[in-house]
Amino acid sequence: MPQFRVQDILDILIMSILIYQLYSWFRKSRAIQVLAGLGTITAIYFITRQTGLHMTSWVLQQLGTVIIVVIVVIFQNEIRQTLYRFSKLRELVGGDSKQHCSGPNIIADAAFALAKARCGAIIVFQRTDPLDDHLSNGTQLEALVSAPLLNSIFQDGTPLHDGAVLIRDERIVQAACLLPLSDAQNLPQQYGTRHRAALGLTERTDAVVLAVSEERGEVSLAERGELTVFQTADHLKRKLEALFSPADQRHKRTLTRRIFSDLLPKTAILLGVTVIWLLLSARQGEVAIIPVPLTFHGLPNGMTLTRVSPEEVTVRLRSNSGLTPSPRLLDLTADLDLGSVQEGHNTLRVSLSHVRVPPGMTVVGIEPTSVRIIVRGSQKTK
Repeated sequence: MPQFRVQDILDILIMSILIYQLYSWFRKSRAIQVLAGLGTITAIYFITRQTGLHMTSWVLQQLGTVIIVVIVVIFQNEIRQTLYRFSKLRELVGGDSKQHCSGPNIIADAAFALAKARCGAIIVFQRTDPLDDHLSNGTQLEALVSAPLLNSIFQDGTPLHDGAVLIRDERIVQAACLLPLSDAQNLPQQYGTRHRAALGLTERTDAVVLAVSEERGEVSLAERGELTVFQTADHLKRKLEALFSPADQRHKRTLTRRIFSDLLPKTAILLGVTVIWLLLSARQGEVAIIPVPLTFHGLPNGMTLTRVSPEEVTVRLRSNSGLTPSPRLLDLTADLDLGSVQEGHNTLRVSLSHVRVPPGMTVVGIEPTSVRIIVRGSQKTK
């Protein structure tokens, strides 16, 4: 059974956090299905490699390179979004960048007025993630937010009614935008293209999208791939204020709530990473025979080291697990203490403890076990 060090626990926790972040970002998108398939292929590859199925493991290894290239091409937008989110580290450190929402009262009242008139609408609130890669065909407006303007945009028959309005930095910056549709298969049948577009954008970014159904006169808010129906304008106002108001900074989730929310997938990921770590650690690493030069310290004052034979020793190293680097990549020395030598010929014993190796490595043998040195005293000036 492998010994757990503090570094190992940190290693497992860091990998679990990174994997959970990827899962939380992609779990409602098509990318999660591809990642699950890729994980299955990877698991099969390691199984075939360990069981000696050489042809199958070789084929899977060759396919792996092709699959990675295909994934990069198909999911380049998702990969770009992921790298952007990792650069911000908002979820890991809990620091949200500033967010803007223009007039929750104005927008909530306008949304319910449109719903009452059975006029469909979709309003996008940009937060911190860039949306340029996800929106298309938008018409630039750069106008202040107002109920009459929203009402006129979404009136049936107007040039800009077919699409979404984008609100950023307190202004309506675009109208008639096309949004990506959700790939979720379990949506209720009454949700049409407008709701799928709202969910699709929030699955890919941290934007919030307000959707008004013209068929049912219903107002819904999409956030993080989840759709919530609001019955009153006051309820919607409070939600928008909680999402965007600077006062929201006082209501950030505590560390405890961050840790224990969404507990089932977090626990499963932690257990999975731990099992993988145990499997890799339990596998014995390679044994290498490498030459190691001799170094010396503690030579008494007035003496000079004139000869060493041999100048290096041969060391047998074993890595204790498959996670440690190859012993051949290490830069090692055998350091001997000369504090007790005398002038003339000396024989020093070389033991395993003289070779300092990093954690995860063990010195299992050393040859020769002794070296001969010649020490001369300094010549006195007459």
